[in-house]
Amino acid sequence: NLCVLSCTRPGVGAFSVVRRCVKKSSGQEFAAKIINTKKLSARDHQKLDREARICRLLKHSNIVRLHDSISEEGFHYLVFDLVTGGELFEDIVAREYYSEADASQCINQILESVQHIHQHDIVHRDLKPENLLLASKMKGAAVKLADFGLAIEVQGDQQAWFGFAGTPGYLSPEVLRKDPYGKPVDIWACGVILYILLVGYPPFWDEDQHKLYQQIKAGAYDFPSPEWDTVTPEAKNLINQMLTINPSKRITADQALKHPWICQRSTVASMIHRQETVECLRKFNARRKLKVHNCYYLFTSLPPAFLRYLHPLHRSSSSSLLPTPLLLHPYTSPSPLAHYTSLHLLFPSLFLLYLHSFSCSLYTSPPRAPPLLFSSLPPPVSLTPLYISSIAELPSLSSHFFLSLPHFSLSLARKQEIIKITEQLIEAVNNGDFEAYTRICDPGLTSFEPEALGNLVEGMDFHKFYFENLLSKNSKPVHTTLLNPHVHLIGEEAACIAYIRLTQFVDGQGRPRSSQSEETRVWHRRDSKWLNVHFHCSGAPAAPLQ
Repeated sequence: NLCVLSCTRPGVGAFSVVRRCVKKSSGQEFAAKIINTKKLSARDHQKLDREARICRLLKHSNIVRLHDSISEEGFHYLVFDLVTGGELFEDIVAREYYSEADASQCINQILESVQHIHQHDIVHRDLKPENLLLASKMKGAAVKLADFGLAIEVQGDQQAWFGFAGTPGYLSPEVLRKDPYGKPVDIWACGVILYILLVGYPPFWDEDQHKLYQQIKAGAYDFPSPEWDTVTPEAKNLINQMLTINPSKRITADQALKHPWICQRSTVASMIHRQETVECLRKFNARRKLKVHNCYYLFTSLPPAFLRYLHPLHRSSSSSLLPTPLLLHPYTSPSPLAHYTSLHLLFPSLFLLYLHSFSCSLYTSPPRAPPLLFSSLPPPVSLTPLYISSIAELPSLSSHFFLSLPHFSLSLARKQEIIKITEQLIEAVNNGDFEAYTRICDPGLTSFEPEALGNLVEGMDFHKFYFENLLSKNSKPVHTTLLNPHVHLIGEEAACIAYIRLTQFVDGQGRPRSSQSEETRVWHRRDSKWLNVHFHCSGAPAAPLQ
């Protein structure tokens, strides 16, 4: 009675795929986790049975529900709720407004799910952003806890050693110490998640995993300025109670749900929009998609011309896992990327990859790395190895990401683009070219400027008067310099630039003059074209009046 729609592929795991499916009798859609049992060991079969047994117990609005477990020759099917809203953290960065109160609402739902599983003597052991999904793309959709592949059954509040399991940044001190543990490990992970929800970065971080674990075991986190200055003391108090090193003194899910910052949200949690948190969270989301050593790599869709930099090197017979290493090199011909499983980045020749056509995850420690031949390369050569595997449980990397390296930055390039278009706009003003000005500005442009005596001006008519009666008739040379331009990127399609505008001109008596104004301009990209939608000018009038 279950029809699997093979055309859709929400996710892929090591021995399983997750596909959209439909119940023939009702037309209701589900997500089917399809496990190839022919490849499973006896231990893997036990884990699969445990996951199904645990999921059958859990029926809660904030948990992805298991509807059926079906075995057949060579395959096992776990039929879950179809959740279509994507990851919670990805949804947050797409919101126009996000406050501390919203973070409280999110962690409230997460704690509700944790409370439910703990009441059933289940420990999740892998609470992290990737396992926090949204039921749908509707505003206010429920947060759903997913993936009980590492979950275990415990005896009440009893502590025992159940093995080392979890994700590095979310592991509790007791797990790292290999002490007996239990339900409090989930609360520790909730504390890490709440910290990230409030500022967009984790409380514990180091590229060296050993140092990261030392931080966690010591509980070495803080609330640095300025980002934490605007967070209420109650929120910090809840984090402190969640990130208590001693698990016996750590707050429980029941207690956390009674914390004032949770249950009295409307009066305790701040409603101020946290733009910096959203920006940091966007970078955090991109970083966690890729597991990389030493550098953070985020990918962006690039023109196929960049494929000419892909150069296949020595084919290694020593590793079947990494058959063909690649070197990014500026002198080579195109090569198809999707067939390769190892990349090497040559610094500083090239810093961009064309990875739009497939999804991948990066790993820092492959089982075996093939030997490389460098004899044909011009010295000196500095290499950073990266190892690519086919897509694992990560969601598709179809959204645009950015490759951040020491010598190149797409965000820097975009900021330079904003500065350049701002200079073009000011040049149009200096030249009295109203046609060029209108091509760069939105028809509904709003502005505050000295000439308007503090009034908000909307549209182009106010500016057109100056172009027709002053600027176009001004034959005197004018030179403008932008001092200290500072650009804020607001997502992919908007930016704000602030700068000091120094204007040099010759007055009516032929004497050199200068004027200065402080300006802010907001830009919005529509159909791949940047348009000025608002500006604010203080100081002297922007146009030389003599």
